[in-house]
Amino acid sequence: MPHNPQALELLSPAKNADIGIEAFRHGADAVYIGGPSFGARSAAGNSLEDISRLCETAHRFRGRVMMTLNTILRDEEIEPAAKLAWDAWNAGVDALIVQDMGLLEADLPPIQLHASTQCDIRTPEKAKFLEETGFSQIVPARELTLPEIRAIADVLTSARIEFFVHGALCVSYSGQCYASEAVKCRSANRGACAQICRLPFDAALEDGTVLARHQYLLSLKDNNQSGNLAELVAAGVRSFKIEGRLKDMDYVKNITAFYRKKLDAFLNTHPEYAKESVGDVRFSFTPDPAKTFNRGATEYFVHGRIPHIATITTPKNAGEPIGTVKKINARSIVIRANEPLHNGDGLTFYDQKGELSGLLANRVEPLEGRTTEIFTRESPAKLANLRPGTQILRNHDQAWTRELEGDTSVRKIPVRIEASVDPKGISLSIEDAEGCRAAIRETMALDPAKNGAKSLEQQKNALSKLGDTDYRADTIELHEETPLFVPVSVLNNLRRSLVEKFEEARRGAFTRWERAPVKVVPFPVKTLDYRANVYNSRAKAFYEERGATVTQMAFETGEVRGEAELMHCRHCIRYTLGICPKEAIKRGEKIRPTPIVLTSGPMKFIARFHCGPCEMTLHGERTRG
Repeated sequence: MPHNPQALELLSPAKNADIGIEAFRHGADAVYIGGPSFGARSAAGNSLEDISRLCETAHRFRGRVMMTLNTILRDEEIEPAAKLAWDAWNAGVDALIVQDMGLLEADLPPIQLHASTQCDIRTPEKAKFLEETGFSQIVPARELTLPEIRAIADVLTSARIEFFVHGALCVSYSGQCYASEAVKCRSANRGACAQICRLPFDAALEDGTVLARHQYLLSLKDNNQSGNLAELVAAGVRSFKIEGRLKDMDYVKNITAFYRKKLDAFLNTHPEYAKESVGDVRFSFTPDPAKTFNRGATEYFVHGRIPHIATITTPKNAGEPIGTVKKINARSIVIRANEPLHNGDGLTFYDQKGELSGLLANRVEPLEGRTTEIFTRESPAKLANLRPGTQILRNHDQAWTRELEGDTSVRKIPVRIEASVDPKGISLSIEDAEGCRAAIRETMALDPAKNGAKSLEQQKNALSKLGDTDYRADTIELHEETPLFVPVSVLNNLRRSLVEKFEEARRGAFTRWERAPVKVVPFPVKTLDYRANVYNSRAKAFYEERGATVTQMAFETGEVRGEAELMHCRHCIRYTLGICPKEAIKRGEKIRPTPIVLTSGPMKFIARFHCGPCEMTLHGERTRG
């Protein structure tokens, strides 16, 4: 079954099947999850049995499950990866998210292929190539602007655009970061990123002039496109992806519910678009991205370059402002709070050195007005870092976390139930909006009811009790010329049998996505070095068959010696530090884009600046392996 080109998909992450099931219950149209291996998150593997269980839930709501198979592969891993693809297909997986083109040279099942963000898709030419090569969905770089996304959409005829709208941001274009491999022998392209970008760095010019000390210059805020969804739809985005395959249950519930409400609000005013899955969701809480892990929010580059896309003071979740310090005691602090606090809350503050520090609210006692005394487990020495007037933030709301631990949403598929009752028996039917239908007939002698109105009311009540099924009876129609008495127990049994038959019919009506046809078309780049991430002979043959020459194999092979480009970024340290040559011209000043040396412990990188495309590259040598 092809995609509806006007259907909008909310795509949520799942560390495991249980989190994936909750994502669907909270409004996801699709979920992406790692399999037993080759999933680009070494800490997020799942058994095929669990993935099959997730698929069963997904397909009931006409949702989809995408399995990540998006690491680059060694030669000896191609066949095991292809076998895993077949196992995933047999388990019910709807699509594979792929990076390594060598996998396309293997025997794969007729499963839909989606091009991972690791494929580094920045141009219409590459996007079109991937579409013609057989990919049905592609993920452009998170750094792209709305016009750049639109330019990609304009060249595609069948493939859909999937775009990250929320979550952590990699400072480098995805697939183009080799820093972790260079200094830790942990390849980001093989799911073992050491997150070098979240470390503090000193920055200096090559002549030794110090620009910054102990600043998190490469640590970006978290992506948040919730205010740009309509513009992204207009630019051609059809799948809205939440980052976070390592995130916990409360994060996935909260962020999925938040974007479900946002997308539903858009759909309510734009009837030309539709939801990709079925089922209405009702939440028992108010979603709020600020309540779960975040590093601050940025819309990144969708509207062009903006300031403050990085939080250079900390890579951690600082939290929401909650109040200011009034008094410091030996084992407690008194704050003027703008919201209620709870025992077990996690609090943070910036100390006199500008570093983020944490406190645990062991016990909270409200005082007069909005004043609250917080008893902590911290040492008096740590509390001595506080001063009256210090802002206190909360990065863990214990009451909120407990609220999200229980059942926090209900997802139901609206159905229409029709009953025809005559003296010879009862006919029941059930139908959903897709036209999927089931019917049942019970022959039995029925007598007129003594109280016709009461009998009809009892029949409606019995038919509406769909309980813990996935369905909600929005419409119940009763057809009786003369009200007849039908035992409630009979109706209950018939209703259960009808629902079982209906579920069987819906399972049979589910259609799997079709694999797009594959063409052999020229690759838009003719010479490929290590940045093409060609790690095996089949990937090399793939590109060579399409007219490209592979001059270097992947960085992970160890073939690259000496200084190499380890990151390619649209984020610019010069812009962040206020020494951008382009911005200087606006002020009537002149600044040369000379390199900046970044050091963190034994690590050393050279940042070079390319003012034409407004990009930065980080260079260094392999120090491990």
